[in-house]
Amino acid sequence: MTKKICGTNYPTSICFIVVNEFCERFSYYGMKAVLTLYFVSYLGWDPDLSTAVYHAFSGLCYFTPILGALIADSWLGKFKTIIYLSVVYVIGHVVKSVGAIPTVGNKEMHIALSMLGLILIAFGTGGIKPCVAAFGGDQFDEENVSERQKFFSIFYMSINAGSLLSTVITPILRGDVQCFGGDCYALAFGVPAALMVVALVVFIAGCGLYKRNPPQGNILLEVCRCIGFAIKNRWKSSKYDPKRKHWLDWAEEKYSKRLIQEIKMVLRVLVLYIPLPMFWALFDQQGSRWTLQARRMNLSFGDTFIIKPDQMQMLNALLILVFVPIFDLLIYPLVGLCRINITPLRKMVTGMIFAALAFGAATLVEVQVVKTVVEPAPAGNCLLQVFNLADGDISVKTPGNNLFPEPIGYLQDPPKYETLPLEGSSKEVKIQVTFKGSTSECTQMFIEETAYSLFFYSTTAGIECVLAEDTITKDENGSPLLRFFNTQPEAINLTVGQESFHVPGDYSVSPNQTVPRSEYPDVSCISQSEECSDLNLGLLDFGASYTVILTNESDTIVPHKMEDVQANNVHIAWQIPQYVLLTAGEVMFSITGLEFSYSQAPANMKSVLQAGWLLTVAFGNVIVLIVAEGAGLEQWKEFALFAGLLLGVSIIFSFMAYFYTYVDPDQLDKIYQKDSGKEEDDKKQKTDDIQMNNKGKETRM
Repeated sequence: MTKKICGTNYPTSICFIVVNEFCERFSYYGMKAVLTLYFVSYLGWDPDLSTAVYHAFSGLCYFTPILGALIADSWLGKFKTIIYLSVVYVIGHVVKSVGAIPTVGNKEMHIALSMLGLILIAFGTGGIKPCVAAFGGDQFDEENVSERQKFFSIFYMSINAGSLLSTVITPILRGDVQCFGGDCYALAFGVPAALMVVALVVFIAGCGLYKRNPPQGNILLEVCRCIGFAIKNRWKSSKYDPKRKHWLDWAEEKYSKRLIQEIKMVLRVLVLYIPLPMFWALFDQQGSRWTLQARRMNLSFGDTFIIKPDQMQMLNALLILVFVPIFDLLIYPLVGLCRINITPLRKMVTGMIFAALAFGAATLVEVQVVKTVVEPAPAGNCLLQVFNLADGDISVKTPGNNLFPEPIGYLQDPPKYETLPLEGSSKEVKIQVTFKGSTSECTQMFIEETAYSLFFYSTTAGIECVLAEDTITKDENGSPLLRFFNTQPEAINLTVGQESFHVPGDYSVSPNQTVPRSEYPDVSCISQSEECSDLNLGLLDFGASYTVILTNESDTIVPHKMEDVQANNVHIAWQIPQYVLLTAGEVMFSITGLEFSYSQAPANMKSVLQAGWLLTVAFGNVIVLIVAEGAGLEQWKEFALFAGLLLGVSIIFSFMAYFYTYVDPDQLDKIYQKDSGKEEDDKKQKTDDIQMNNKGKETRM
């Protein structure tokens, strides 16, 4: 007898299943939340490759459920499948965590361990995906239908709770905990690994309470065999048979009419699924492209709270928990009062439109974000900006062009980098500078695709120049970059927060270093020969690159802060509308799609349609992989492309939905029962006729 939770009809075993699902989802989404930044920051991959690998992994996670369903239904059963594949899952997490430890091997070793870990995780999470929820449903007796329905609601809540907490916590473990001299990815992956171990232990702990159904054979294999036989039989036959109006009817020689009719019903729904991967292509970019976008935005909410770029994904899980009851209890009833027939397919079309609007919003945000980015110079060119440290205006001329038409004032913050043509991989350029009516030359060697700052200063001999190579790429974590240019003869030592800078004397520049985003009103300054009291640098903001020029004014060192690369001035709050639109689209598309798949499938074909639904997610990630690696578009153009594609697909899906006729599988079951009874009567009549004929023959003999 099944043990019940005290005073209810809920089996005690579901407590272990719900806790297992919470821990497993924490494990999966926690690891995935920091995955893109791990590729970019730790492995050093470019954003396109990082996006492609992220979506290849996501796609694999949704291809493997078919394998898990085959193993569970045909051989091991759900319980053993969950146990064995959870062990594979844990091993994958451990391997992934070890690959994030800098002291373990070289970069190639880290890549190999990371890829092996991700493959094992994909087989683990995908393999148990079709088993856990179904195993939970198996725990209920047939008469406890309402309790089973409430269990699935609790189960869904545990998924979102695990997702919400993990996308908040793991980015904190990554960024706020420092290990091995940088962000602690080993810990950010290690904690999800520990949660997966807990998930496995909790599930095993309830083994004595579970109701286990033996493997019943996989209907998916039977469907594939029936389709294969029909195609083969039709191919071999050269004659047209008017009784066989559908190509599946050619399987009637071996398979029952009921199975053939059920497959026809399923295929009609699967045809509707063909446009659906495009929705998932947009939806799953929250963890890749949208996270990379957030990295180039202002992440500060006031002076105390700074959100991390990979934490924004938690908005989706949070909004799901808010939107589901709002849509069910408020929006759908209000739309119904307007006498609008809100069918499942209409909801799904609306959800697709909302997702397209979300990417339209992401495009507008990206256009503003790009304005703060300095694009590298193309081949055969370099970037150049000029600083004037002479006490008066200077005019600068470069041969063959007029990059700086206006005079440059003393300590004037350069407005932007100019592109200097080199006509090759490198070139020695003679630059003319005019100061107080006197013209001199500055000759420097420039290399293509490099950014430079050229500092002019006056001496008794005239105008001199110093060339410094610049860092224009924003820091992956949004930290500001800082360097100092020292006009004094003596070296100066400075301490900015926890970072130390040594700036040689006599017009020298220090290397760029990252510092935390903060106000710096009292930077420690030490000089051997001059007064060097604490310096006020003010706010060093997200993503900016600064050059601080140290001059002597009234025997005191004075800092002049210049902004080489603009700070991230687009606030992260501008991402909220795109998350709201996408989550609203998910509620209308994803949840409705699951319900539609369930309602339109015969009882023994529901797993087939669920497998088809999961495959749409997998193919959606394949689309992103192809576009990320093959299109080579600017990010805002890529967002606009996805928005346009989904709008086009939603129109196609609307036409397909218009011609779709809803069915009631329960009514079909009754028809099948009648047909089955009629077939039995016909068979019995034929048997009786044969027996009567045989008796007649015996009498005549």
